[in-house]
Amino acid sequence: MEENKIENSKTTIRTPIIVGTTLVVGILIGATFFGGRRAGSDVSRSSTKFKEILTYINRSYVDSVDTDSLVDYSITKMLEKLDPHTYYFPPEEASIARSQLESGFDGIGIEFNVFNDTVYVVTPLAGGPSESVGIQSGDAIIKANNKSLTGKESNSTNIFANLRGKRGSEAKLEIKRRGFKDLLKFTVVRDKIPQYSIDAAYLMEDKKTAYIKINRFTETTYVEFKQHLSALQTQGMKQLMLDLRGNPGGYMDRATDIVDELVGGNDVIVYTDGKDSRNNRKTFAGKDGMFEKGSVIVLVDEGSASASEIVSGALQDYDRALIVGRRTFGKGLVQQPIQLSDGSELRLTISRYYIPSGRSIQKPYTKGHLDNYEHELEDRSKSGEYFIADSIKNNPKMRFKTKGGRVVYGGGGVTPDVFVPRDTSHITKYLLELYGKNVIREYALNYANDNRKTLEKQTFNSFLKNFEVSEPMLEKVKQLANSAEIMFNATDYNLSKAFIKLQIKASIARHIWQRNVKNGLNNEFYQIIYEQDPIVATAMKQFGKAEKLR
Repeated sequence: MEENKIENSKTTIRTPIIVGTTLVVGILIGATFFGGRRAGSDVSRSSTKFKEILTYINRSYVDSVDTDSLVDYSITKMLEKLDPHTYYFPPEEASIARSQLESGFDGIGIEFNVFNDTVYVVTPLAGGPSESVGIQSGDAIIKANNKSLTGKESNSTNIFANLRGKRGSEAKLEIKRRGFKDLLKFTVVRDKIPQYSIDAAYLMEDKKTAYIKINRFTETTYVEFKQHLSALQTQGMKQLMLDLRGNPGGYMDRATDIVDELVGGNDVIVYTDGKDSRNNRKTFAGKDGMFEKGSVIVLVDEGSASASEIVSGALQDYDRALIVGRRTFGKGLVQQPIQLSDGSELRLTISRYYIPSGRSIQKPYTKGHLDNYEHELEDRSKSGEYFIADSIKNNPKMRFKTKGGRVVYGGGGVTPDVFVPRDTSHITKYLLELYGKNVIREYALNYANDNRKTLEKQTFNSFLKNFEVSEPMLEKVKQLANSAEIMFNATDYNLSKAFIKLQIKASIARHIWQRNVKNGLNNEFYQIIYEQDPIVATAMKQFGKAEKLR
């Protein structure tokens, strides 16, 4: 598709990064900020004015002032005049944000849960430093290096600050363990803890459908994908269900590499266009992919953004995959991460990206007026879009065609080929409070630890078919909820009961069978939890339609 055939208007073709400590980075390519002598002169004049004001404040303002915080605030407010995805991370947040997409971070190697203002070890990661010194599931971490992690101090910022640290450094932990009167003391030497971006990869019950769930696109995603796809092919997979729901994106090249494993030919997968021509590039297919022939279905929802939309949109444009679910987020801007001298980081939007049909999927926004953009997902809910397919309002001016001639739309995410509404029938205030205070996870952890020997005697398949969450078990969940000051509501409980049982069973399976897994997969949890998933159930019935796309 030639660049001069782009039909999108200038106000609808910019793209995003989803911010926060769990989200996404754009392409790592070089960029310059300002071109030409005049622009440089303007910047110099403006920065001089800012420096003058800051100097006067620091020297003469009536009260003491933290000038660093003023600068950070000024930068944040300045960037609000740009697009929704240019973002500034102060030094203390930048390293955490970067670690989400790197192949690992330095720490003590545990998964933890906060319950009743106490940090509990859900599981020490297999082969990690905590496991090697004997820390166990259910241990409560009371102190780390003499600093309390309980009560008001059991917040995520304090927990990460005290448990993570440079490789080789020591974390001296004081732990409360059931059955021991006194606190136990452990010295854990921090090490690199691997992070995985693929949550599940297994053959479904029909023994021919491979299910792969990618939670974000990190440094290792492509390598993980190839490893798991190869293993599933060995097991006899014939068709692929790729789950990108809730995936906020990440590295663009990892996304395009995965597309290239699924499509044939040598056409463009994605191209970028920005003010500086050095940020413009085209990425083509071309390699002999691992799975270019079998049917593919991609699951998406409103949480699928950026690199996820490149994968789903490109496969849709190629007529290579059927897209099932709900309309995606609508992020089509590329960010360059720029580390600043003090350790902070600027994520600067440097270009827009376009998928094979020539469409941009960036949803509209107005510079300097981002409130509507930030509430756009909420507006979808109010308009009924999450429940009725006809409520999706595509812009008729953003009409494009796939390689096979199907009509698709740009300017607002990827619209699925098969719509599946949200199922909110089980969502109640009581359930949300159980989640909010981690009651279900805490009960499942305790049950798994108390019954580990019995549970480990059976296979997972036996557990999957035969294990039932009993009424006495549910009564104990209610008691635990009561101790967490959650008021019981019979109506809410009955509406959520089946889902609560499913969550308990899946969480118990996770504690029993995942603890020795070294590749990050959580297959047992997802095999149970998706037994009642409407999008998965719908997708399983659509492979015949997906086959006809080829």
